[in-house]
Amino acid sequence: MRPTASFLSGALPLALIAAMAFTAQPAAARNVSPEAKLAKAIEGRVAGEPVDCLYLRDIRSSRIIDDTAILYETAGGTLYVNRPRSGETSLDSRDVMITDTHSPRLCNIDVVRLVESSTFMQTGFVMLGDFVPYRKPPRP
Repeated sequence: MRPTASFLSGALPLALIAAMAFTAQPAAARNVSPEAKLAKAIEGRVAGEPVDCLYLRDIRSSRIIDDTAILYETAGGTLYVNRPRSGETSLDSRDVMITDTHSPRLCNIDVVRLVESSTFMQTGFVMLGDFVPYRKPPRP
């Protein structure tokens, strides 16, 4: 059974409006530079001395900033920014990070594989750099 012309004339404009609304938001988000996204994420925090490693047990979440860095949030709310030594152009926030560590720590010598979330195809990898802590300053 084929849809009638009246159905198509009513449904098509609604579908187009929905599609435009759906695509407008990601397009606006893409206009924000990765450095601006990173700055927004660490806004109001103060950088500390870089460290070589983080204990895996302390990492609560991670987030990719496209083409730029990986943010790790640890227990206590400290954010660690890792700017990879190489492969940063492979960083895509839609990918999944896979890290194969052989110790209880994630270190600046580790490699993170990036995998497309729906097909599980590898899209790249990064070699981690130092972890720079960003903490909220103490209240006066």
